[in-house]
Amino acid sequence: MIFLGIDCGTQSTKTIALDWETGEVLASAQRSYGFVPDLPPGAMEQYPSDWVSAADETIRKVLGDLGSRKAEVKGIGVSGQQHGLVPLDAKGDVVRPAKLWCDTSTATQCDEIVHHFGGQQEIIRRTGNAMLPGYTAPKILWLRENEPDNWKKTATVLLPHDYLNFRLTGRACMEYGDASGTALMDIGSRTWAGDIVEFIAPDLASKLPPLQPSCQPAGRLSASLAADWGLSGEILVSAGGGDNMMGAIGTGNIRAGVVTASLGTSGTLYAYSDSPVADIQGEVAGFCDSTDHWLPLVCTMNLTLITEHVRNLFSWDFAGLDAAISSVPVGADGLLMLPYLTGERTPNLPHGTGVLHGLTINNFTPAHLARAASEAVTMGLGYGLSRFRELGVQPSEIRLTGGGSNSGVWRKICADVFGVPVVCLRSGEGAGLGAALQAGWTFAGSKDLAGICARIVELDESTRVEPDATNVRRYGELLARTAGLRGALHKNHLI
Repeated sequence: MIFLGIDCGTQSTKTIALDWETGEVLASAQRSYGFVPDLPPGAMEQYPSDWVSAADETIRKVLGDLGSRKAEVKGIGVSGQQHGLVPLDAKGDVVRPAKLWCDTSTATQCDEIVHHFGGQQEIIRRTGNAMLPGYTAPKILWLRENEPDNWKKTATVLLPHDYLNFRLTGRACMEYGDASGTALMDIGSRTWAGDIVEFIAPDLASKLPPLQPSCQPAGRLSASLAADWGLSGEILVSAGGGDNMMGAIGTGNIRAGVVTASLGTSGTLYAYSDSPVADIQGEVAGFCDSTDHWLPLVCTMNLTLITEHVRNLFSWDFAGLDAAISSVPVGADGLLMLPYLTGERTPNLPHGTGVLHGLTINNFTPAHLARAASEAVTMGLGYGLSRFRELGVQPSEIRLTGGGSNSGVWRKICADVFGVPVVCLRSGEGAGLGAALQAGWTFAGSKDLAGICARIVELDESTRVEPDATNVRRYGELLARTAGLRGALHKNHLI
């Protein structure tokens, strides 16, 4: 049997074909796309038609590479960027371009919602999440307030991966994992938060699709698409999920103790939980996962965004950056960076700026700046991990993904900052692999996902790094110093 995994991201869509028996990725294809141009500051939008075209193109390429084996395809799973707003009219056509997770033009709407309910803690009590500009709820209020005609046309509200499921099956639905990132759902009861839904729009409840467990399929591939792609038989389309939820499955993060850290342009840290995890401080997102459990998550906006900027400043290749970092001891001889060059989400500093502290004539060098930058962004995730621990999530192993995980030097910093072993995966497919695995799991009758992941998700033991106790203590001190500096500067409105 073969299962397809579609990963619809912010910059591109990738499709893979997974051999269910061997765990081998038999074929893959990727297509990039851009954003809607010339938008106001803070607005980030895409045409959903670009996702559909990219999915169609990559599926055709993968099926072509499979040749006669495409007859073995039994199911499709879809991973999508979280939080995006896709409004559809009564005919199922897109009303306007999708507002994306990285769209920050909805800060005013967040303030309206929070003010109405008496503060973020009340929002968190109702949903398990704070009300943040990236989430879907304020995007819906923005649409209602700024484009009332488009809101009147809207008959159904979907998320990006739901929209692809709709195009594949003709059915609109939402599974618990991605739905939890709308800030419209109570993560504990897995039901829509009626009072928030009502405040955002009196008619919103009628425009939300039915919620369903993640183990239930979204439907079957439409006969017209199956014929167009040369597929035979009934092809299952699983519920799919958000990219982080699918990334958790694709890294085998489906049991307590395993945590995934993604070292990309931004950073994410997420873990499995048997019960809801709600952070009254609003720093840890209280999501559901796409296996019908929960996925507490921390996101930082500044990760390889910062280290790549430093690398480019000094025209280093990746080996040169690693060499520079390695040439400087832990703590960068006192040079400390607050890496909030684009603001920050965790901790919540949307208007934050960067700081270099502790400069001396000895540490004012390119290599020290490289070390300070890599330590700073890793400690950003380390701060998130400390919040996990405070909320009862205890990591025993952290699985690294993303471009930054290719650096052995950086893996060492991660192990020492996190205080637990870190390891990479043999496959770099992440969310796409998770989508294919969920499709196979659903096809099999939702049995033994742990066994499926244990069989197919392989660790690259050559990348495993154990923490050094001395360095762990040193980074603990640096985390405390970072918190003190950040607090003092923020209190005086200096960042």
